[in-house]
Amino acid sequence: MYRDRIRLKSLWGKVVSPEEAALLIRDGMTIGMSGFTRAGDAKAVPLALAERAATERLKVTLMTGASLGNDVDKILTEAGVLARRLPFQADPVLRKAINRGEVMFVDQHLSETVELLRSRQMGPVDVAVIEACAITETGGIVPTTSIGNSATFAILAEKIIIELNLTQPLDLEGMHDVYIPTRRPFREPIPVVTAESRAGLPYIPIDPSKIAAIVVTRKQDSSATILPPDDETRGIAGHLIEFLDREVRQGRLGRSLNPLQAGIGTIANAVLHGLIDGPFHDLTMYSEVLQDSTFDLFDAGKLNFASGSSITLSAGKYAEVLPKIGTYKGRLLLRPQEISNHPEVIRRLGVIGINTALECDIYGNVNSTHVNGTQMMNGIGGSGDFARNSHLAVFVTKSLAKDGAISSIVPMVTHTDHNEHDVDVIVTEVGLADLRGLAPRERAETIIRNCVHPSYRELAMDYHRRALQRGGHTPHLLEEAFSWHLRYQATGSMQPRAKAAE
Repeated sequence: MYRDRIRLKSLWGKVVSPEEAALLIRDGMTIGMSGFTRAGDAKAVPLALAERAATERLKVTLMTGASLGNDVDKILTEAGVLARRLPFQADPVLRKAINRGEVMFVDQHLSETVELLRSRQMGPVDVAVIEACAITETGGIVPTTSIGNSATFAILAEKIIIELNLTQPLDLEGMHDVYIPTRRPFREPIPVVTAESRAGLPYIPIDPSKIAAIVVTRKQDSSATILPPDDETRGIAGHLIEFLDREVRQGRLGRSLNPLQAGIGTIANAVLHGLIDGPFHDLTMYSEVLQDSTFDLFDAGKLNFASGSSITLSAGKYAEVLPKIGTYKGRLLLRPQEISNHPEVIRRLGVIGINTALECDIYGNVNSTHVNGTQMMNGIGGSGDFARNSHLAVFVTKSLAKDGAISSIVPMVTHTDHNEHDVDVIVTEVGLADLRGLAPRERAETIIRNCVHPSYRELAMDYHRRALQRGGHTPHLLEEAFSWHLRYQATGSMQPRAKAAE
């Protein structure tokens, strides 16, 4: 019975249909919705908005924590509802609309969105739509499988719509730690000194009079598409584990390492999965997304504690873990993303950050977001939050893409999300480049020797040798810096021998 989950009885009369709740959202509004990497997102009200858009003009600015599941971004895009979207997305239909210029996408570091709202550099938030598994006796919102930006959206919004999801287990209650930093410039230090630190409340504290509607839902989170480890991802994991083991033997890390962070996706998940057979123990995580590998490490006895902002799992792991989520209680904590990704905390804990690169160049600059410098993929997400502030900033990528037609290591990246100053280690299945303490010329030699696929290595070495003759601190041949990309566009391959595409 849903009323058992609404513990403030005065709110019982607020239960309405998704269509009635959606009437609170009007054309031109700014909406803050829960959801972080397909977890804990609103599932019913967005669909009602899309239906309304078929008969009336309805365009909104949509803010979330990160990407949404259940094809919500796709449905809203096709309905023409989205005028502006931030700070992250991962939907192919929305991506195409962004690249056509039909939806204005604001790509932000995930730690910064609510800071901009709180300081009134963006906003205001007109309506917050937040998924919950329960409402407390005081009207506090108990989130589900993510917090993301939900807390600040709810606190700042004029009105709140709660989607009460009955499929989300009540065992999630108590796993959240909602801490909101005090206002700048008089902010106190964030009291998170270990991955296990509790700093806030297990619910989102709000004035219950702002709750304008409650919609009861029964739809589960979308599952993540996480492929099993393959030879390349196992190779990447092996190189990284060997590197970390060497750091331990040289006295720079202990056998428990430092708290780990890994970005979303198959490669990062596979790297963490590789730690199951590694020589490390009593591990902790201070991350954004807790993926399949988190629970594999728990079950293997390797991981003691995991702090994140969402739980995003494959279909099989979701079906396995969610019904017994209570058995992980005491070892899991979900935080607002401005805390999970906060530079202060990341720097304090000495996090080892592992994120995926779209492409890297021979000097260590990383492109995480744009194909050929123009076509947006998903967004920078939290990779910049961690790269700039981690004890070790590691970027992983397969050395080749498109069956070898593309080298992931190029002379110059076509878009820079993380410059060479923020990148410590690059890893491909070919090998690992430790860039710490190296000048640009040394970085180039190390990356080419260790990370470039053999089919492109001589090409990269030739470019670098001729650039050295030109001179400079960071030698480049400007007329050739993007020649590999241009060749791919013209012929379908970065290799010089490729025939022009028909």
